[in-house]
Amino acid sequence: MKKFFPILAFIAVALISLTMAGFAYFATQEAARIKFEATADDALNRIESRIDLHLSLLRSTQALFDARNGEISRSEFKAFFSALDADTNFAGLRGIGYLRLAKAGDEAAVERDMLRDRGVPHAVYPDTSQSWRTPVVLFEPLDPSNESTIGYDMFTEPVRREAIEKAMADDAQHASGLVQLGQDTGAAQTFTGFLVFVRLNVETAPDGINASRSSTSGFLYAAFRARDLFQTALSRTPLLPVNTEVYDGKVDADNLLFQSETPPVASFGDRLLVTRKIIVSGRPWTVLFRPTSAFSQPSSRAIPVMLGLFGLLLAGAIALVARYQERAYDAKSLLHETTEKSLLEKDLMLQEMKHRIKNSITRVLAIARQTAAHATDVKEFSSSFSARLQAMAASQDMLTRSRWQKADLGDLLRIELGQVFGKELPDGILSGPQVLLDETTTQALGLTFHELATNALKYGEAGNSVGALKVDWSFEGRGSGRMLVLNWREAGQKQLEAPAKTGFGTKLIDLNVTRELHGTITRDFRADGLTVEIRIPPPDAGKQTETG
Repeated sequence: MKKFFPILAFIAVALISLTMAGFAYFATQEAARIKFEATADDALNRIESRIDLHLSLLRSTQALFDARNGEISRSEFKAFFSALDADTNFAGLRGIGYLRLAKAGDEAAVERDMLRDRGVPHAVYPDTSQSWRTPVVLFEPLDPSNESTIGYDMFTEPVRREAIEKAMADDAQHASGLVQLGQDTGAAQTFTGFLVFVRLNVETAPDGINASRSSTSGFLYAAFRARDLFQTALSRTPLLPVNTEVYDGKVDADNLLFQSETPPVASFGDRLLVTRKIIVSGRPWTVLFRPTSAFSQPSSRAIPVMLGLFGLLLAGAIALVARYQERAYDAKSLLHETTEKSLLEKDLMLQEMKHRIKNSITRVLAIARQTAAHATDVKEFSSSFSARLQAMAASQDMLTRSRWQKADLGDLLRIELGQVFGKELPDGILSGPQVLLDETTTQALGLTFHELATNALKYGEAGNSVGALKVDWSFEGRGSGRMLVLNWREAGQKQLEAPAKTGFGTKLIDLNVTRELHGTITRDFRADGLTVEIRIPPPDAGKQTETG
């Protein structure tokens, strides 16, 4: 757990820092949303105020007609409109007009009245199958481009007719849907816009005209150029950093009344999109607001990023400090462990040296006995005994060198067995694949083989005949479970029994196999001899090749 503390510290501090950065980021986004919504509401108020101002003009015109009971001449209407200075005070207003309500078939009477009032004949157009006719009889400003408006029956056009029918039913104002102003009258220039209608009532109806109420004589209407109207509303200082889209009804390209020229900022996407629904003279509109490049967020987006980076740096610094402390503690622990191990190894080395000297003396005496038993005279004894002592010395020298170089398992066994039984080993006593041993494995197995061979010499049949000893080794398993298995077999006729007391040699063998080599060792004392099985992980000493 201790070694994972720097990682855990880094993760904990990083998570806390990133969480704080996340909260800061979302707070920044929420502040930007609230600020832009306030800006969008300001823009909406400007639009609604401008529209209310224009509609108040229509209400004033209605009041004039009501005061005169609908009897307004062309000259009076023109004078009234001129006094308004519409170009200056009512930008976006195309004009105000009066529609005469007549039944289908009464067009001739309406045309006579227009001729009388204007001195110029105007026909009611276009032809229609509708029951009602609503031709334009008054319109201001009536410049040459608008002259064709006189006589145009708005009831023949579906969008206008829908609004006029609603105006027939009550005294409220009713806006039409999106229309192209001037298109139906053949004007040279057309504009996208809308119209607002309101019913005119008279106390008497001399011509007998009757709509939903018998007092309806016609309709006043105001025509608005959408682009000029909304641009004027939004151009008040200070300019607002909003891109505005106004739709008649639902959001659809065919219903677009107005769109700002300044494009929205693409990086915001629809994240700061503000949608508002308004009602204009009974007509629902949808207004969309998006921020432009002039919109500034209340706080910098770099703050959460800097906070997150600072948190990560802090987490890294804490992890490094923890790591250095851990390394210092590990170094102290390692030093203590090394010191204890060095003392243990020193003591073990002293005991090993004493034990090995005893074994060497025992081997020398055993060689002397065997040599003397087979020698015919002193000269032969001296020659054989000296050769065997020289072999022991040479084998000891080779074993010492093998501790610092890679050693072959078979060669190591020959050296150790040669020290005990002499260099001339019978064929077939050793069998197994070539196995290259590293330094640690060579040292441990060298001592182990030495002890096993010495014990075999002292207590086993191999002391009389080395052919009673067989050693073989092989690999078992695959991957991480692969093991090197070594079998030491001593054959004999005498009954072997497990020793009542464990000597130093046995302890040394067990320590080498289990501690140094992380393996296992089992002994089987049988009537016909001894079997020792040693299982250790394969030494990491290079490529192992199979040999017969």
